[in-house]
Amino acid sequence: MKTILFQGDSITDVGRSRSNENERGLGYPHLVTARMGLDAPEEYRFVNRGISGNRVVDLYARIKVDFINLNPDFLSILIGVNDVWHELGNQNGVAADKFEMVYSLLIDEIQKACPQVKIMLMEPFVLPGTATSENIDYFQSEVALRAQAVRRVAEKFNIGFLPLQELFDEACEKAPADYWLSDGVHPTAFGHELIARAWCEKYKQMNQ
Repeated sequence: MKTILFQGDSITDVGRSRSNENERGLGYPHLVTARMGLDAPEEYRFVNRGISGNRVVDLYARIKVDFINLNPDFLSILIGVNDVWHELGNQNGVAADKFEMVYSLLIDEIQKACPQVKIMLMEPFVLPGTATSENIDYFQSEVALRAQAVRRVAEKFNIGFLPLQELFDEACEKAPADYWLSDGVHPTAFGHELIARAWCEKYKQMNQ
C-alpha cells in the first residue's frame, strides 16, 4: 500500500482530525482521497498533516515527525501564503529569500531520508477578497515571489511543480473571485475541487 502525504497550512488542513488519520478534513485532500480511493480500492494510504497557520519554517520544524517518520511514497506540499500574510498581522512573516532557503533545506533532507519519495510542490496563490483586498498589491507581489521560489526549488531538485495561480485566475473568468476563494485565500468547495482535479492530473503525469 502506497502512502500519499498531504502537507501545508489551513488550505490543506480544512478541519482535519488530529486523532483519526482516516478523517482528512473537507478540502482537496479529502476530494483526492475519495477519487483515488474509489478508482483503486486499498491501494493507497492517504495522510493529511496540514496545520492551519503554518509557514515554511513551521513545516521544517516538524520535518521528522510529520514527514520523515511517515516515510511516504508520494508527498505534496502547499505552503507560502502565511509567509506573506503573517507579516501583516504580527510582523512574523518569512522573507522570500529565507522562504526559498528553508524550502530547499526541507526538500533536501526529505529526499535524503526518504529516497523513494516522489514530491509535488504546489504553487501558493491569492485573489482579491475580504482578507486581502485592503492590501492586494502587497499580497499579489509577495505571493508571486514565493510562487517563483517554489518553482525554482522544484526545478533544483527535479520534482513536480503544480501551478495554481493561473488556474484560479482563469476560473475568475467564469465566476467572481469569492466563488473560488471565500476570502481571497481559503478555497470554497468549488476552489477545492479545482485544486483536486489539477492535483490528480499532475499525480498521473508523475506516475506514468
